[in-house]
Amino acid sequence: MKKLFLASAAIALLGTGSIAAAKHHEKDGMSHSDPSLSTVLMDNRRAEDKARDGDRHPEQTLAFFDVKPGQTVVEYGPGGGWYTRILAPYLANGGQYVAINADSSTTDFPNRAREARTKGWPESFPATAAKWTGVDAKKIMAYESDELPDAMKGKVDRILIFRSLHGMLNGNRADSELRAMREMLADDGMVGVVQHRAKPGASYAMSNGSKGYLKQASVVALFELNGFELVGESEVNANPKDMSDYPGGVWTLPPVLGSGDADKARYEAIGESDRMTLLFKKRP
Repeated sequence: MKKLFLASAAIALLGTGSIAAAKHHEKDGMSHSDPSLSTVLMDNRRAEDKARDGDRHPEQTLAFFDVKPGQTVVEYGPGGGWYTRILAPYLANGGQYVAINADSSTTDFPNRAREARTKGWPESFPATAAKWTGVDAKKIMAYESDELPDAMKGKVDRILIFRSLHGMLNGNRADSELRAMREMLADDGMVGVVQHRAKPGASYAMSNGSKGYLKQASVVALFELNGFELVGESEVNANPKDMSDYPGGVWTLPPVLGSGDADKARYEAIGESDRMTLLFKKRP
């Protein structure tokens, strides 16, 4: 399939019906039990999250990934739940939200307390996400990547990876995690990726994931190695002001501002990182 470089073209190729679903702004007569994406984005539970919408473009990003309310959608590494607070309510009635974390058997833990929290995450996360979103915990699933029930394998419509690929590489588990994801996907399922982007000519030290940044060509090659094909790319999350060369890595920029008050105004003016936004399908 010819690679696509504009979000609008990619969405058109993947199905124009998804555009209406993702961008339909229902107000009067909207059922609370079946919210549009715009309604979810305006929910009061996202009061603090909304400040990041201008950097993260959730409506445009999910439209590019062709996410629809009736799908089964996996969010890999939900972390603090910024996208969970969008996806879980959006999918709660017609679809299924599934949170996935890495296989903990591949992790070296610094202490027993951290190990216990990590291994107990599949059981604790649904209740946590329910508090975040107001969605019944029974409608929220959470698993480690190697523990998805057999009945769900081959049935997932979308897997979304937001700013997590560098963590997989840093933990030496990128190949095993991507191969596990491939088994989850339906034949027509796809993986959407948003990832901090290094400059094409960046040094290895600045683009190996340790600073949070990866080269786009490296990400595409990694997916191809593990049985995927690039079908679309978008600049919706691009930020040309990000030079991606900070000694402290991507965490120098908002929202972390790892340098504290040092040059704070400068980094706030840059905004969040430059990000690639890529869509892959699994190869036969």
